[in-house]
Amino acid sequence: MSEMLNKLDAIIRDRKLNPAEGSYTNQLFEDGRARIAQKVGEEAVETIVAALEQGRQEQVGELADLFYHVLVLMAELDVSLQDVELELEKRHQPRD
Repeated sequence: MSEMLNKLDAIIRDRKLNPAEGSYTNQLFEDGRARIAQKVGEEAVETIVAALEQGRQEQVGELADLFYHVLVLMAELDVSLQDVELELEKRHQPRD
């Protein structure tokens, strides 16, 4: 797993346990699961628009925003990066 994704995941989870005043991450947690999920959807749409109509810099930026918001949703749902990694590994095992 990416070192940066692990670092960002740890920061997000720490913010959930130890709120920091003025933190956007904390605002998302305060707004609740529905708002976090909504932000994931918004960022997914912005990523699609960037993929179809914008340049590489905008595409990378939108993908980064999407990854961040997915990590916040994962923390809200108490799903770890390891949980997702294990699921991906299961899906790529040879079938009998």
